[in-house]
Amino acid sequence: MFPYIPHTPDDEKYMLDCIRANSIEDLFSDIPDEVRFKKELDINEPLSEIELSNHLKKLSSKNKNINEIVCFLGAGAYDHYIPSVVKHIVSRPEFYTAYTPYQPEISQGTLQAIFEYQTMICSLTNMDAANASMYDGETACAESAFMALEATKRKKILISKTVNPQIRKVVQTYIKYHGAFYQEIGMNDGETDIENLRKEIDRDTAAVILQYPNFFGIIEDVAQAEKIIHSNGSMLIMSVNPISLGILKTPGELGADIAVGEGQALGNKLNFGGPYLGFLACTNKLIRKMPGRVVGQTNDVDGKRGFVLTLQAREQHIRRQKATSNICSNQALNALTATVYMAVMGKKGIKEVAEQCAKKAHYAYKKLIETGKYKPLFDKPFFMEFAVKSDFDIKKINDELLKNNILGGFALEKEYKELDNSLLLCVTEKRTKDEIDNLVKLMEVIA
Repeated sequence: MFPYIPHTPDDEKYMLDCIRANSIEDLFSDIPDEVRFKKELDINEPLSEIELSNHLKKLSSKNKNINEIVCFLGAGAYDHYIPSVVKHIVSRPEFYTAYTPYQPEISQGTLQAIFEYQTMICSLTNMDAANASMYDGETACAESAFMALEATKRKKILISKTVNPQIRKVVQTYIKYHGAFYQEIGMNDGETDIENLRKEIDRDTAAVILQYPNFFGIIEDVAQAEKIIHSNGSMLIMSVNPISLGILKTPGELGADIAVGEGQALGNKLNFGGPYLGFLACTNKLIRKMPGRVVGQTNDVDGKRGFVLTLQAREQHIRRQKATSNICSNQALNALTATVYMAVMGKKGIKEVAEQCAKKAHYAYKKLIETGKYKPLFDKPFFMEFAVKSDFDIKKINDELLKNNILGGFALEKEYKELDNSLLLCVTEKRTKDEIDNLVKLMEVIA
């Protein structure tokens, strides 16, 4: 019936005889007859390998990818340049796994790669400890909220409306089923409303979550918020863009208790939305509240350097009621990609990428405003994303740009109803002056 299954009819008869069944149908006898599906599935006939390959190529050609179009879309996933050596190294068979080993001591290479990743994340964020990675930036942020709730024994999480809407939705879902309270802080001119923060924070607030730079690309005044948060005995959680830390103050310098973020920008392709990785780093006092796994360095019986899973605060390894999280894996392959990228780029390389992003974004912003067809939505310092407002329909602008092989910005009214006809644009180091000038010219003509 299924030629790809190696069992012969004699094999099947033998297995059925062993369990005293007359046919394969007998295996499903517990399913009530009235709910059984007894027809043939309405699907096409099977294809040969070459036919299937051609069919999939035809389907994939319906997508547009960043090799064909110029990308000015950010909003959480970014089109950065990835050095060719990254793919070469992570494609090696000894590395090519997405999983952390269950018998770790015999997988020293994988453990060392994770240890190096943790070390680099700590260096990048200026935090004390990092775990082996999370599923993505959203779950990393939600798990950090759990850490704060557990560490403070409080019941409320405050999160700014300037945090990426996807992050806010995931955090809200997590908190809802954790018996805690979720509350958003308003925004003022694209930044967290500090006065609203003063009003809403109370003795039951476990942590405040801020994004840096925030969803609109604006560089938040974290230092002012930090004083309010810590004077209340609450924790500061910062969701950060890792590339921006090449030129901006780090979470550690700004007094964050936990730093989280999306690691896609560190050498991982856009991949139509995933898989990505989330990074999570914290101060030493919170390390035992950290979810997932932490790889540590030690010496073996012969005094040689070795690596072990130092902490595994998850339900498979400790008493369930003491587990910090039910996340039981990490994004090992994506984290390895990030590790290779950070090693190849180094501190100077990441700083250069960040500087190019900032300079090119400010050039694009200046040129768009000079057309007179677009106005600044906010008047605040920004990193590599900025928002402009138009009298023309944003969807039509993006549709026309796509016809010219340009992927336009994010229509802010999708998530912020009050910000109609507003476009969030992103300019990374990959964009050339010609590409930026062409974008400005087209957007001026369209509007």
